[in-house]
Amino acid sequence: MGLTKTNLFTEEQNNFSQLGKVFAHPARIAILEYLLKSKSCINSNLVEELGLAQATISQHLKELKNIGIIQGTIEGNAMNYCINTNKWLEIKTVFEDFFKQHTLCSEKTCS
Repeated sequence: MGLTKTNLFTEEQNNFSQLGKVFAHPARIAILEYLLKSKSCINSNLVEELGLAQATISQHLKELKNIGIIQGTIEGNAMNYCINTNKWLEIKTVFEDFFKQHTLCSEKTCS
C-alpha cells in the first residue's frame, strides 16, 4: 500500500479523513451506539455486551478516545466511558457542513 501524501491536502481535509476512519469500523459504531443508548457513562463490560474480545474492545476504545469522541478511563478490566458531548457536537457540525456543500441540480446539469 502506498503512502498517503497528507501534505497535499488541507488540515481540514486531513482531519475529516481521520474522523471518517474512526467511523469506518462497525465495532466502533456498535460501541458508540451502546454509549448513546445508555445516556450516561458506562461501567459495564463491553465484552459481554458486544461479544468481542477484550483486546479488540480496548483497541477500538483507544481509537475513539484518540479523536476525543469518548472520554473515560480503563483500569484493568474496569472501564468507565461516555460520549464527550462537546466533541460529539463538533464532529456533527463537521459532517453537516460537508454534506451541506452539495446543492441539488436539475436533471439537465447532472446527466
